Amino acid sequence: MSVLEQAFADERGRLHALAHRVVGSHADADDVVQEAWIRLSRQDPTGIVKVGGWLTTVVSRVSLDVLRSRQARPTVSYDDPSTGPVGPDRAGASDPEDGVVTADAVAEALAVVLDTLSPDERLTLVLHDAFAVPYADIAAILGKSTAATKMLGSRARRRTREAPRPARSSAAQRAVVQAFLTAARDGDFAGLLDVLHPDVELVTRTSTGAVVTLGATEVAVRAQFAARTAWAEHADVDGRPGVVSRDQDGTVVSVLSFTVLDGRVTRIAALVDPAELARLDLPSQPPS
Repeated sequence: MSVLEQAFADERGRLHALAHRVVGSHADADDVVQEAWIRLSRQDPTGIVKVGGWLTTVVSRVSLDVLRSRQARPTVSYDDPSTGPVGPDRAGASDPEDGVVTADAVAEALAVVLDTLSPDERLTLVLHDAFAVPYADIAAILGKSTAATKMLGSRARRRTREAPRPARSSAAQRAVVQAFLTAARDGDFAGLLDVLHPDVELVTRTSTGAVVTLGATEVAVRAQFAARTAWAEHADVDGRPGVVSRDQDGTVVSVLSFTVLDGRVTRIAALVDPAELARLDLPSQPPS
């Protein structure tokens, strides 16, 4: 095994954990780490002073590219994601900013604010708060000043603190989604209102842009109409409970992800653009 191969093998677990925290998908994280290895294998070993730092930079930049390219394209699977290792222990670490978010809190918070953090904010939060990467190093990765990068971190951290925390049980979240689907199929308007938060937000991404529907009554009306034209199967969408809907021919007509807080749906993100749906790498069918 060459020096670079050994160095990569030693770093692989940490790199995958980093990529997974940023991109939110194990499949994408695998691709990111593989790309990092391809780039490393092309390098002259004598030209890299610190292989770990070099790989961290590459994985960060590739992960950033993934986030930017798929902002309107969710990651869908029929498997429940696992969290995996996080990275260096922050216990006892000092930082000029008070209130550093712990690695576990970063993972939990990202599941809540995934749609509100920009790619740069998300990368900054993960690198600094979960992996103890200094702001100066993150600034070099982003091509920004250290001061601007600190502002990104502060803004992302504030959003994670202010965001309400979802129920920890994914089974409980899926049960809420199932109650939503059942009520929609049965035309149970009262049942829909019961499972939807009064201020629920439905963001539908179409071929012409995003359409936002606010309020439980309006969302319930749209849910009932959609349920008449498609059948649905449970899926994991960007780490959240989701639904893949198909028409009678089996063609995917929408992919939905649900944010569930305190037993109610607070946000639904729906992708219905046929062109975007066609580009998704969807499993042919859910596991039996």
